[in-house]
Amino acid sequence: MRRRVDLPPAKRGGISNMTNHKRWRASEAIQQRTKELRREQTPAEQKLWARLRGKQLLGFKSRRQHPIGRFIVDFCCARSKLVIEIDGDSHAVQVEYDDSRTAHLEEIGYTVVRFTNEQVHRHLDAVLTEIVQILDRLDQTGPSSS
Repeated sequence: MRRRVDLPPAKRGGISNMTNHKRWRASEAIQQRTKELRREQTPAEQKLWARLRGKQLLGFKSRRQHPIGRFIVDFCCARSKLVIEIDGDSHAVQVEYDDSRTAHLEEIGYTVVRFTNEQVHRHLDAVLTEIVQILDRLDQTGPSSS
């Protein structure tokens, strides 16, 4: 669980400290599930994360198992609003759910790209090339223009 540091109101954008209201980006349940998913990454997610972490692609910071609203996405580049999803076998039976989830993320300004486990395992360089091209395009045009 992320620690909350109490700062004087002036340091927190002028918000009064009277209510002691915690301001989290995600619910406690989402935070817990995010931690679980990070510990239980699939081999494809591990392989891709090894190449995304540490700003390795064009200097973009990537996050893994990142909460966006009520969803937890596999990978996210918040600066460009790019979501990268790795679809395993279970996604074949949840196509409608994935489509509605993608539509929601796109409605709030994200670009979503999906790859299969097989693509990551067999064609990682092609996957990375596609991600770089998308990031480059989004960096030039802005995430809402794609």
